[in-house]
Amino acid sequence: MQIKIVPVTPFQQNCSILICESTRKAAIVDPGGDLDRLLATVEQAGAEVEKIIITHAHIDHAGGAGELARRLGVPIEGPHREDQFWIDLLPEQGASFGFPPAERFTPHRWLENGDQVTFGEQTLDVYHCPGHTPGHVVLFHPGLRVAIVGDVLFQGSIGRTDFPRGDHATLLRSIRERLWPLGDDVSFVPGHGRTSTFGAERRSNPFVSDAALGR
Repeated sequence: MQIKIVPVTPFQQNCSILICESTRKAAIVDPGGDLDRLLATVEQAGAEVEKIIITHAHIDHAGGAGELARRLGVPIEGPHREDQFWIDLLPEQGASFGFPPAERFTPHRWLENGDQVTFGEQTLDVYHCPGHTPGHVVLFHPGLRVAIVGDVLFQGSIGRTDFPRGDHATLLRSIRERLWPLGDDVSFVPGHGRTSTFGAERRSNPFVSDAALGR
């Protein structure tokens, strides 16, 4: 599987284009905006979009999902159902932050902890990781040992929890109980900023290092 990271929107959100190299089928994770640029990247790669996956429904991650699904005629999978209220608020979120008009959408499939998402010949494991939003999910490719973590974890930081239904203790628990057991060698693509590994964050992240969590 090939991963192309395309920062989109004024928030420079890392939209991930996942491409199955044997079938050239693709999944677009978190198309928050700049849809023409995303589609140009897919075309340049010689791929075909099979589905859209949403980690959580904040505007910079989900703002372009409805329009893109309609334009391509593909399904949307995710996030967890607990983010329904954020989807319902997409137009208001867009207006608040000066984004282009955003469409509400109904996912073809809500995702639960333990689910799997497939495209081409690739399979991603789903982990429900609430805290930043109540319905946030993380995608993990066991073969490549790589995770798409949205706004749960960043290089040197963690997701904000001051939005409606965010919760700091829940976010820390999600990271400690759902992400760390996957292994220190796992690389991750955050929703913003540079990639890192779980091991590096366990050693040095001031919010969730082993020292910070008292482990």
